[in-house]
Amino acid sequence: MVKTVPDYTFEEAAGLRGYMRIVGVDEVGRGPLAGPVVAAAVWLDPARIPTGLNDSKVLSAKRREALYDEILSVADVSIASCSVEEIDEINILQASLRAMERAVAGLKIRADYVLVDGNKIPAAFGLDAEAIIKGDARSVSISAASIVAKTWRDKLMVDLAQQHPGYAWEKNAGYGTKAHLEGLQNLGVTPHHRRSFKPIHNILYQGKT
Repeated sequence: MVKTVPDYTFEEAAGLRGYMRIVGVDEVGRGPLAGPVVAAAVWLDPARIPTGLNDSKVLSAKRREALYDEILSVADVSIASCSVEEIDEINILQASLRAMERAVAGLKIRADYVLVDGNKIPAAFGLDAEAIIKGDARSVSISAASIVAKTWRDKLMVDLAQQHPGYAWEKNAGYGTKAHLEGLQNLGVTPHHRRSFKPIHNILYQGKT
């Protein structure tokens, strides 16, 4: 299998069709049991694209943090989230799409074309857009968005771990690891847990029966 490295091909193709402000968007945090879902939208200056951009999941935390700082210094970046309450109310898929809508809407200069990681385009963009499967490994703009969203969310979960010790959020970012599940059994559910997710729902339901 050929390992892909993200490039500027999708952005160039959109530029040839007359689009001027082409933005990549990605979300992170769909699977965790705790914490918000976070999205980032990034417009990269073609003359100042950071080297080494890739899917945030294949980069080390140290490399991600270095790229995060670089992206923030050279690009138009917007970060947005959808809260645990919203996730429980509208479901995680809709919350992910809403976070992406908010991120794109928050850019300093309005986008006219959006490259979206995955297979769904948020309806409320009101912009021309293209969904790209595994886009974080194929488009540098989406890679940059994935790095920003993951780094920002990981930092947030470290902060929340200090307020709610015992769940190992500083290591698992809210995902359902053994340490996190043990914390739930020993300490119970926090306000940052997603009550609509099965392991949390089951604990709350057991408490009522």
